[in-house]
Amino acid sequence: MYAPRPIKLPAADQVATGRPMPKISIVVPSFNQGRFIGATLQSIIDQNYPDLELIVIDGGSKDETVEVIQQYASHIDWWVSEPDSGQTAAINKGFARSSGEIMAWINSDDLAAPGAVFRVAEWFAAHPETDVVYGDRLLINENGDEVSRWILPPHSRRVLDWADFIPQETLYWRRSAWDKVGARLDESFRFAMDWDFLLRLSSKQVNFKHLPFFLGMFRVHLNQKTSSQMSSVGQQEMQLLRRRALGYAPTRLQLIMNTIPFLLRTRLLEIGKLLR
Repeated sequence: MYAPRPIKLPAADQVATGRPMPKISIVVPSFNQGRFIGATLQSIIDQNYPDLELIVIDGGSKDETVEVIQQYASHIDWWVSEPDSGQTAAINKGFARSSGEIMAWINSDDLAAPGAVFRVAEWFAAHPETDVVYGDRLLINENGDEVSRWILPPHSRRVLDWADFIPQETLYWRRSAWDKVGARLDESFRFAMDWDFLLRLSSKQVNFKHLPFFLGMFRVHLNQKTSSQMSSVGQQEMQLLRRRALGYAPTRLQLIMNTIPFLLRTRLLEIGKLLR
């Protein structure tokens, strides 16, 4: 982490490949994030991707969220605001209404990085063997200033069993991969539904690819679920997933020893890019 600074990313060219570009569905689950959801929606709309399906599922927010959604209604293919059983159920509800070949969800306080959707579409169009892609992430604060970067090395199927290093807001996958794992997130998870989803995909031997670009921005703020639930629900669900993946509950030392090489590679890549 470092002092807040304006976001500066290299321009992402929209390359005409000549290949048919896939339809991409993005679901935005929301609940009482009226302060941030406008920026989230704008970051997706600003992709200017010609075949984008945008779906917003709000859990009956009591703040200004609905008013903000209405301001963007002309860009949204379908939206609803009604009570639900939580974030995971909202995401499933959105994907049940979706039709894109490529799928993703972006939480209502995070952002899609400029050019992310075109980069993803171009990769999938050129690499039919790839089922899942993800990229690097920027961390931003409440004001939208950059405070940190995650620069990741190539994908490691082994490390994924130990820790979820994949930035969720950068994750995109084919509908065929979604169908292989039952076309649903597991609604018993309130925090680690994305890691559970990734582990189920990995168990089906789908092809993951890390793209060396910033594809998403994760917002750090006091009211986010990641901050408020990490030490309780989050830890419980993550330990459950480790037991499933590894066959036992690892100690903290075992976790550290099995992730340090990956994290060191990540740190070296981060330092290298910051020095450029």
